[in-house]
Amino acid sequence: MGGWGTNMAKMKKADYLKEAVKHIEISKHNVVPLVDAMGDMAFSARDLARAAKIYNLMLADKNCSVILTLAGSLFSAGLKKVVVDLVRNNMVDAIVSTGAVIVDQDFFEGLGFKHYKGTPHGIDDNDLRALHIDRIYDTFIDEDELRVCDDTTRRIADSLDPRPYSSREFIEEMGKYLSKHGKTKDSVVLAAYEKRVPVFVPAFSDCSAGFGMIAHQWNNPEKHMSLDSAKDFLELTKLKVEARDTGLLMIGGGVPKNFTQDTVVAADILGEEAPMHKYAVQVTVADVRDGALSSSTLKEACSWGKVETTSEQMVFSEATLALPLIAGYAYHKGVWKTRKARRYSDFLNKELAKIG
Repeated sequence: MGGWGTNMAKMKKADYLKEAVKHIEISKHNVVPLVDAMGDMAFSARDLARAAKIYNLMLADKNCSVILTLAGSLFSAGLKKVVVDLVRNNMVDAIVSTGAVIVDQDFFEGLGFKHYKGTPHGIDDNDLRALHIDRIYDTFIDEDELRVCDDTTRRIADSLDPRPYSSREFIEEMGKYLSKHGKTKDSVVLAAYEKRVPVFVPAFSDCSAGFGMIAHQWNNPEKHMSLDSAKDFLELTKLKVEARDTGLLMIGGGVPKNFTQDTVVAADILGEEAPMHKYAVQVTVADVRDGALSSSTLKEACSWGKVETTSEQMVFSEATLALPLIAGYAYHKGVWKTRKARRYSDFLNKELAKIG
């Protein structure tokens, strides 16, 4: 073990995994006066205030369906309850996410596990590895518990008919599992299942579910379920055509951002009418100068025929700072109280039934 073995002997797993990350609750903090005051400032403060008002406009627009996209280590950092509240209060109609957020962070906690306060300073990651502790900057996760999460997705896959599934269909099965076996009600997967909010993870194998899936197919080489990424794209495009007017609240960038924006182009290719996304807000720390997807501005997206430029706002901020303010502002403004649930999961299941 080399020189770090002595230090490891002094520290046990329990010494690292002591204090759980707590999820912030937007219902307990009325940030409306603060955000309004930030609107009279400049730079990122004014950008954030405008973004919060645009999100509130999406909710006030009775014809607008809201799609939330998620990328980054968000729920491990304490933002899970924010999104649970958005789902339960009809403030979100569909979610497009990375697999890590939905599986490794949300479903993981739904099984009763936690993320813990850690530190990037004064530790040896070799020590953590020897103790089966994974680090996400300043949070720790028990790797052995993540393996339980992996195996749970395998058991769900084992229980399904051997056919191609969209990620949305599989995540519904995860929600059904949590409704029977979950250890907490504060789960986005569970809340979405109960509220009939579809959750898409286009790169689903890039997370704990991927380990479960390959184990399922390894053990059942002749007869197994599989994931169909084109089916994901088709389902979300059908949702866009059905919804017509849409607003995007995008936290981070990456695949969820592009996948959701592309539904406008996909509808056009299919010969269906679908207007550009009417509203759009993106929170990101990516640098626009490198021309990459995660940092590309919403005005740039207009050139691709994806986003209108009337009500769009980039917020260059880290998500744990920006999302509680944007979501909290809309929550306490209260326009969502008269907003009806879209129940797009039921719509998509009916569409599937049409084609057998």
